[in-house]
Amino acid sequence: MSAICQVTGRKPGFGKSVSHSHTRTNRRWNPNIQHKTYYLPSEDRRITLTVSTKGIKTIDRDGIEAVVARLRARGHKI
Repeated sequence: MSAICQVTGRKPGFGKSVSHSHTRTNRRWNPNIQHKTYYLPSEDRRITLTVSTKGIKTIDRDGIEAVVARLRARGHKI
């Protein structure tokens, strides 16, 4: 599963984990990605989006219709 939000574009962050002995190892910070199903009343169907929790708040604030219009303008197939 790709850890990228379809709404906000959030991706994993990369860096180093530093131990007590100061040994540095690679690690990654994944965003909180959820699979959510939304109902589109204009098309009378359900869509499943891969969104972060920040993306869920964006959908709650702007509405699913506006978010889907922005995704389609960006070229995403929904």
